[in-house]
Amino acid sequence: MDVTVDKILSLSESDGVDELQKHLALLSDDQLTTMLTNSALKGKDTGILIKAIFKGSPVSVSHGANRRLLVYKHCIPLCESGDLQTEVASDIIGLLMLETHSLPGHALATLASLYVDAIKVGEMNSGRSLELFPTILTALAATEALAYGKGKLLFAKPKLFFIHFCLEHEENCIFCVRDVPLSAEELQFLIEKILRMFLKLDLQEIPPLIYQLLLLSAKGCKKLVLEGIISYFKKQDQLQKEESEDVEVQTIPQDQLRHVEGTVILHIVFAIRLDHELSREFLKNLKMAHSDPLCPFSIALLLSVARIQRYEEQVFEFLKGTITKNFKDDQIQHSSKFLQELLPQCNSISNMILDTVKNSVFGWDHVTQGLVQLGFILMDSFGPKAGAFGKVTEGTSSTAKTPNQLACRLGGQVLLESFMMHEPIRGEILEQVLNRLVTKTASPVTHFIDLLSSIVMSAPMILLESSSKVTETFDQLSYLPLSTVQGLLKAVQPLLKVSMSMKDALILVLRKAMFSSNLDGRKSAVAGFLLLLKNFRILGSLASSQASQAITSSQVQADVHSRYNTAANEAFCLEILSSLRRCLNQQADVRLMLYEGFHDVLRRNSQLASSIMQTLLSQLKRYFEPEQDLLPPLKLESCISAHGDQVFIQEPLAHLLCCTVHCLLWNQNIQSGGNVSDDDDDEDEEGGVQSELHAILKSITKRMIKSELEDFELDKCAEFSTSSSVGVKNSIYAVLVMGLNEVLMEYNFITANYNSKNHFEDILELFKRYHKVSEILKERAGKGRPMSSKTSRSLLSLGFISTLLTALFRDSTQSREESLSVLRSSGDFLRYSVSVALQKIQQLEETGHTDGPEGQSPDKTFRHLCDITSVLMWRYTNVPSTVEDAGKKEKGQSVSLLCLEGLLRVFTTVLQRYPTRMSNFLSSLDVSGEGEAEGEGSDLTEQTAFYIRQFQRALMNQLSGGEEEFNSKEAQLLVSILSVLSRHLNPSSQQFVQMITWTVKICKETNFEDISLTKGLLSLLFNLHVLYKSPVSLLWEMCQDIHSQLGDIDQVLVQKNRNIEKIAFKVVQMKSLAMRITYQKLSVKLSGSHLTPQCYCFITYVQAKVLRETKAIPNLIFNIEQYEKFLILLSKKSKVNLMQYMKLSTSRDFRINAATLEAALQEQQQDQSQQVCLSLEWLVPQSGRYFPAY
Repeated sequence: MDVTVDKILSLSESDGVDELQKHLALLSDDQLTTMLTNSALKGKDTGILIKAIFKGSPVSVSHGANRRLLVYKHCIPLCESGDLQTEVASDIIGLLMLETHSLPGHALATLASLYVDAIKVGEMNSGRSLELFPTILTALAATEALAYGKGKLLFAKPKLFFIHFCLEHEENCIFCVRDVPLSAEELQFLIEKILRMFLKLDLQEIPPLIYQLLLLSAKGCKKLVLEGIISYFKKQDQLQKEESEDVEVQTIPQDQLRHVEGTVILHIVFAIRLDHELSREFLKNLKMAHSDPLCPFSIALLLSVARIQRYEEQVFEFLKGTITKNFKDDQIQHSSKFLQELLPQCNSISNMILDTVKNSVFGWDHVTQGLVQLGFILMDSFGPKAGAFGKVTEGTSSTAKTPNQLACRLGGQVLLESFMMHEPIRGEILEQVLNRLVTKTASPVTHFIDLLSSIVMSAPMILLESSSKVTETFDQLSYLPLSTVQGLLKAVQPLLKVSMSMKDALILVLRKAMFSSNLDGRKSAVAGFLLLLKNFRILGSLASSQASQAITSSQVQADVHSRYNTAANEAFCLEILSSLRRCLNQQADVRLMLYEGFHDVLRRNSQLASSIMQTLLSQLKRYFEPEQDLLPPLKLESCISAHGDQVFIQEPLAHLLCCTVHCLLWNQNIQSGGNVSDDDDDEDEEGGVQSELHAILKSITKRMIKSELEDFELDKCAEFSTSSSVGVKNSIYAVLVMGLNEVLMEYNFITANYNSKNHFEDILELFKRYHKVSEILKERAGKGRPMSSKTSRSLLSLGFISTLLTALFRDSTQSREESLSVLRSSGDFLRYSVSVALQKIQQLEETGHTDGPEGQSPDKTFRHLCDITSVLMWRYTNVPSTVEDAGKKEKGQSVSLLCLEGLLRVFTTVLQRYPTRMSNFLSSLDVSGEGEAEGEGSDLTEQTAFYIRQFQRALMNQLSGGEEEFNSKEAQLLVSILSVLSRHLNPSSQQFVQMITWTVKICKETNFEDISLTKGLLSLLFNLHVLYKSPVSLLWEMCQDIHSQLGDIDQVLVQKNRNIEKIAFKVVQMKSLAMRITYQKLSVKLSGSHLTPQCYCFITYVQAKVLRETKAIPNLIFNIEQYEKFLILLSKKSKVNLMQYMKLSTSRDFRINAATLEAALQEQQQDQSQQVCLSLEWLVPQSGRYFPAY
């Protein structure tokens, strides 16, 4: 009997299912599949036919289930073949999905195997039938165990088996299992399986798989997904970095990896926008991972997430905290060998962030904006702050040391690298930097000036594209602080040489500022004009290498002579000089700036010498008394002016004379060297000016020597009070006279050239007059507070001080002996010379530069510093203070002690200002006097050890000489110098061990009862020992010894506080480890049995002895309590009682005094008893009546 489609359809519409089953039973498998194929290809009644077949194939009987399975097995490849219309295939798959749950387990397993085999051989190309696969797996989920295959293998988890098998061969099938209901364990198994697949796949296949994985994370295990993705790319970055060192072995191209990372970051950010739980898990996971939370990929991901407004603040606060914590941890770890042995080395977060900047060049536009924002946040948050009286509390130079300084410098590096790599954000970075220079007038902006300077030096031609922004900033110059103006103009000066429009705009602004009502505005104009004069040299001027170091960018090779006409350039400079001459009638501050800048202009633009010298001569003549018989030779009364009762200086005459002397001597030196002008007329005119100036200076010298204090209205009876106009006037006169004498001393010393004894006698006479005025001012300063006790700054130049000290202490030339003996005979002059050197060194330490010529040049300042140190070192080591000036009773410190103090200041200054040049500094010192530096050619440790031995011998001589010859201050200075020098010893070197051994020996054998010396020695010992090994044993031994003899001393307790902080640091580290690692049961046991009991005992001891002096105790107790809290949480999660090892203590931030408490309770009981008695008295019967108690 023929069975047709129409017959089957008609039977299915009737109620007789039995007849339909009989007709279907007559069909063979081939006939049934052919019928389905023909119907599907025609696209007619296919769905109705499949429904009819299912209706006549009950699952309860085996042949019905087999027929249904046959339909599935035939329709799945038919839909996948691509021969059917899309609508027909979708209808078929839809019908199959509806009937899937009625299939028996073995049929479901067969279908799942069908999919697995098809996926394995790549037959699932169209993917139309893959929608059915999740339904099959869902149906399998209800089957706990399944016997399948010829061998009747028993699968306890058939669903997981087929998922695992499918993913093993086709990773893109992950979306097939998204809709499959999974338990938490099954989901974790599946995600772990997918994450392990990453290492087997090609890099290009990773992003789509991660996209599907992120969609799957909506079911749970978000932390596992994020950790797996970040961990994978972290390993890839490490592998890439290792391979980059070996070009021949490079399995993954860098650009391909970076593009894949960028795509994945976009996927994750998109998922976070849709699923806020994912973002919370991401941030929470990073915050909890204390040990190693970040890598370049995770930083880039964080910065991309920060573009979402609701997470912006959280992300940047986390990054700020992580950066500073990394710097602090690294600093603490490097300062303690104890912590270095306990904890792994901290990964540099600076390198990670800078790697992120470098990686962002591969199309990471979604990261660049976050990098810019992070850079400015770091610079704003951790930049230098204004302290008391406007003093900057922290600097951000290349010598950054504190965590805040390092974070600020990192922000600048991020912005600089971003500016260089990304053109679209250059305008924004430059605009924000310039805006901060203009708006942050109340706080230091040196870090932004440094950043601008670095941008200009690195990419001047790129910056010219945004020159309009710089020009707009020029309009605000007259309203900015002077330091900001000077820094800004110095930073952009290379651009002025290549941009005529920028130079013209600056000149226009400076001319307006010259007539500003604001004093700072006029000073800014002077600073700007001086900068232009220094950098726009006239043809014929000395090269910058001959005059001074030029401030030009290595990339700006343009010469102004090729751009501008030489005559026009000369006219431009002369026009500026004409404008600057007007400043000679303004306030003293404006004139002072001009005088301090003229010498640098002359060195950089020597063709202006004639104009500058003529200007100085004309100005000096205004105050010079030409009559040779009149005393004093200068009109001091013209140097001051009065406004009502206020008297103030109008002309800084000493600085004018100082500028004149330096310019005259420099110009004379250049001419004597053969560098003269080709113009004979200019040469004659200049020679006449120089001769006239020499004559004036000689006249001033002779007449100043003849002048008495009374000629200047100064004597011991003069009033110097700042509360009266007369006192202020006298104070100004005194400072001017002292400055004039100093300038004349320098002039006469240099012009004498050791040939005239009379000149040196004149120098000594000038010094005596200087000394008289100085002593009067000191005497007045000691009586109450009638005047400022601050010592006026010396006008001697650093170069001259270097020359003078060398001549006084080390010059053994026979022909100079007679002249120098005049100065050497005066102990006051020797002390004065060393004191001025100390003053200059202190100024260099505080500001980074000194007054006078070459004071702004770091290289020349460093060279002078080396020369001064050589002299001080030679003087101290060759003339012991114990034999110095024997039998003389002179006031003040000995020269040797001043030299030692100077050495301490020098070593501290070099450590702070020139840390990278310490080796050059030590190798340049010539202590032997034979012209060869000691330790030259050796490494820094050996050089340092050589000088340490010099000071060790000096300290031993002090300690072995007996108490009569012992000088406490000298010993303290020696210990301080040893402390500074010991920082340059390598802790792993033999010299370091010898230093510790020697220090321990000194501490044990020293018996002087000098508290300051004891503190210094103990501090030195502890600082050395903590870099060598754990100081616990040393502390224990020393505490026992000291306590048995002297009781408690502060220094030991201070060191204990430092160790408490390090213990607290370790407790915090252990807390984070306990939160992350469950197998640290042994660590917890040791911390409970060895660490915390010792801490509690120590806390109890210290609280009982010096409770008020132990600020670190509350911090330690808090960290211990937090540690115990997290142990309790971990015990609950791990089901392991970790608190069994911990002994709870009663030591807390507060202490209940039992005796005091008992007394207070007794007193309270007595008060209550009295109140009861008083109440009873009101109840006593009076006149037969009771009065109630109120």
